Amino acid sequence: MDKGKIIKATEEYVRKTLEGEGSGHDWWHVDCVRKTALHIAKEEKADLFIVELGALLHDIADWKFHNGDETVAPRIAREWLEKQEADEQTIEHVCHIIKDISFKGAGVNTPMHTKEGQIVQDADRIQALGAIGIARCFAYGGSKGREIYNPNIKPAMHQTFEQYKKARGTTLNHFYEKLLLLKDRMNTETGKKIAQERHEYMEQFLKQFFKEWNA
Repeated sequence: MDKGKIIKATEEYVRKTLEGEGSGHDWWHVDCVRKTALHIAKEEKADLFIVELGALLHDIADWKFHNGDETVAPRIAREWLEKQEADEQTIEHVCHIIKDISFKGAGVNTPMHTKEGQIVQDADRIQALGAIGIARCFAYGGSKGREIYNPNIKPAMHQTFEQYKKARGTTLNHFYEKLLLLKDRMNTETGKKIAQERHEYMEQFLKQFFKEWNA
């Protein structure tokens, strides 16, 4: 199994598949997650090959764009990795990361069972925080035709994945329903340190938003 060749081919495959996507789940998001994941992996002494593959393929077919079907992405990833002649252990590991990575509601526990999975999950969630997270949040909300804010619609702490999938709240509500919860759901010490600063930046943004709204 030529790991370097697999990584290079996968990078090109993901780039071509997601390039130009407008909801914040594009190639550049994947690249940011990959870089963050590799940084954390080096600090946490994890398997860099698995981490990089998991990061590259984590959004290859997000359930949010496939009618809520969370089986599509692992299936596509498996088909791709089999074509690249990756070994079964690698394929299983990467597919488990992709299957379990997503946030599924405030009341839903989404544990990762390997260090590599925890690292990719942290990296993905870090990209939902800070200035980049704010930009991506509004890009996604706009792509789904959601209101920026409506004071008559309150945040909902979804207790099941089905509730979360059916949610049609405002973009501002998403901060309270997901983004502000992520800091305390980081798996690694490295991830926690990075998330803290970005979390604080989002809190300042919201403070300014409501100051302007109520002026």
